[in-house]
Amino acid sequence: MGKQRILSGIQPTGELHLGNYLGAIRNWVELQRDYDCFLFMADLHAITVPHDPKTLAASTYKVAALYLAAGIDLEHATIFVQSHVPAHTELAWLFLCITPLNWLEDMIQFKEKAVKQGENVSAGLLSYPVLQAADILLYEPDKVPVGEDQKQHLELTRDIAARLNYQFGSEGHPILKLPEPMIRAEGARVMSLTDGTKKMSKSDPSDLSRINLLDPPETIQHKIKRCKTDPIRGLQFDDPERPECHNLLTLYLVLSGKTKAEVAAECQDMGWGQFKPLLTETIIAALAPIQKKYAEIMGEPGYLEQVLKQGKERAEAIANSTLMKVKKALGYSLPL
Repeated sequence: MGKQRILSGIQPTGELHLGNYLGAIRNWVELQRDYDCFLFMADLHAITVPHDPKTLAASTYKVAALYLAAGIDLEHATIFVQSHVPAHTELAWLFLCITPLNWLEDMIQFKEKAVKQGENVSAGLLSYPVLQAADILLYEPDKVPVGEDQKQHLELTRDIAARLNYQFGSEGHPILKLPEPMIRAEGARVMSLTDGTKKMSKSDPSDLSRINLLDPPETIQHKIKRCKTDPIRGLQFDDPERPECHNLLTLYLVLSGKTKAEVAAECQDMGWGQFKPLLTETIIAALAPIQKKYAEIMGEPGYLEQVLKQGKERAEAIANSTLMKVKKALGYSLPL
């Protein structure tokens, strides 16, 4: 029996930060020896909000390089660009035609982003969860690593697959597999350095809100010095009145490799002036090997092109097979 398959991806917009690394990429690195991993750069999703066409391709390659630099092993994982596999958009259209409009209008992230964009909100922003469902279901993964904020999207994916199976499949012979969520317990939701109640985000207008994976040591030091704290001496986890304290302790916990009990005991009597240099040193040490490997990858001409070409070929073989299965169920004539 072969490995179970997982699938995940990140949009190649903005700078990848510690939230992306601890909530997703590091998780993939730990899972890759036990699972068949398909990991992609979600560049089709990147244009659901205003974007810079001059930087999209370069950012896509940058994210691929960071996947590799963080420890993704091509012996165990397939890395590819979403837009390089046309089956994503074709299956998304087929899914759009069977997805009720009210399912999409009820999506929390659409409501939040639509408010921000106002009259400029695009139909793509409304329908991108359907494209996300196509991204996932094309590869028929057993599990999908997601953060708590993405659970609704995976539930929609399962609903679309179940609807397709019910309307066009037969009893006991589903067309598509329903994937299960895989949620990491520690560090899955890294919060902003400027507001411990908000998730660390590439879209936050303040660069001080996040530690980017390629930030140099002096920048990391500056950001930790400036990050929001509180006037209370003694640091502790899980105090709802001290979200920043919990967030910074969690960063130290997951990057130091210590247990929660060890960190709690070490930091219980500390002030921020003692803890911040400790956290800074830990972050710099954790990111140093990633930054070194990234520089090596980007300094090797043609390497990423070859990686992504091979990834496209493997991804396309599986995606096209799934697409043909769905089209056959829907009654389409298939090419000879």
